[in-house]
Amino acid sequence: MKRQLVSGFSLTFLLTVFTVNSLTVTCQPAKGPAVRFVVNESEKRVDVIIDGKNVTSLCWPDNVYKPVLYPMRTLSGTEITRGFPLNPRAGERNDHIHQVGSWLNYGNVNGFDFWGNGSTGKKSENGGVIRFLGIEKAGSGDKEGLLSINAVWEDPSGKEMMKELTDYRFSFSNSYWIVDRITTLTAGQEDIRMPDTKEGMFAIRVARQLELPSKENVPLLDSNGKPGTEKAMENRGVTGNYRSSEGRTGEAVWGTRARWMDLYGTIGNEKISIVICDHPDNPSYPTFWHARGYGLFSANPLGAKDFTDGRETVNFSIPSGKSVIFRYRTIISSGSYLTDDEINKLADEFAVRY
Repeated sequence: MKRQLVSGFSLTFLLTVFTVNSLTVTCQPAKGPAVRFVVNESEKRVDVIIDGKNVTSLCWPDNVYKPVLYPMRTLSGTEITRGFPLNPRAGERNDHIHQVGSWLNYGNVNGFDFWGNGSTGKKSENGGVIRFLGIEKAGSGDKEGLLSINAVWEDPSGKEMMKELTDYRFSFSNSYWIVDRITTLTAGQEDIRMPDTKEGMFAIRVARQLELPSKENVPLLDSNGKPGTEKAMENRGVTGNYRSSEGRTGEAVWGTRARWMDLYGTIGNEKISIVICDHPDNPSYPTFWHARGYGLFSANPLGAKDFTDGRETVNFSIPSGKSVIFRYRTIISSGSYLTDDEINKLADEFAVRY
């Protein structure tokens, strides 16, 4: 395992947080580093500031049942994630309530469903919960920032199944920003079994404009966040398309393998690319893609049976006390679409770094 927490990383600023009369106070210099964090634990949120702009927040709402990055924005401030259900916007779909921002979990962990928990609008009877425990590190810098958190995967009764340590490493260039998510899962007293299912694993639910054109006659939300008269099949403002490292496009990418996947489109006049890169040390590399036209953009290394019509099966497990690391890079580009050469360069850099 090539784990790097702070090797080669200069912590030029350490966020200081203290409590006065139950009020969380964050001390920061007037002119802070280019990548910094604003911690607000009372609101269950850490804001990520890149070059003075709030590009996302790490959130752990009680009704989402997992930590998520939400919302996610381009460097120009455009939201690229769906607002529903936390902040519904007119013209959005109201399906799959459990798909919020960017997250990592799985649909079958010792028989419990972490992926679909909350799909009915409340905690599922068989739903697992990833409970946020605390911040391990919040280190800012001029080139990049490192936010590390601890969490625990619990069964529906609250029994601990796995420990999670996740590093979010943020960096940026002129037109894009990057978050590398390095998640270490450590099995508890029992072996962890994660049988083959398409419901996983590392995912983003994107804004309506970045969906692919739809043929579904389902109502979209109105300005009050209620089902309105506009139908999805009208495809107003819908511009998205997938492109894989293997040259596949559109909805044909679903269930295929690729080292990276690009979802590109426009919001207003802004050209946007969202790229997820797999890592050579991840299971089943290059990963399968559970990438749907309705806005679910997911890499799933453990769902081979569903993706290959039963020709392949992955029955992943973590022995008691042992750990596994999942590594994913997300790139949010604005102003122009990333080219294959640009993506390959960033994917190669990610592959050798961790």
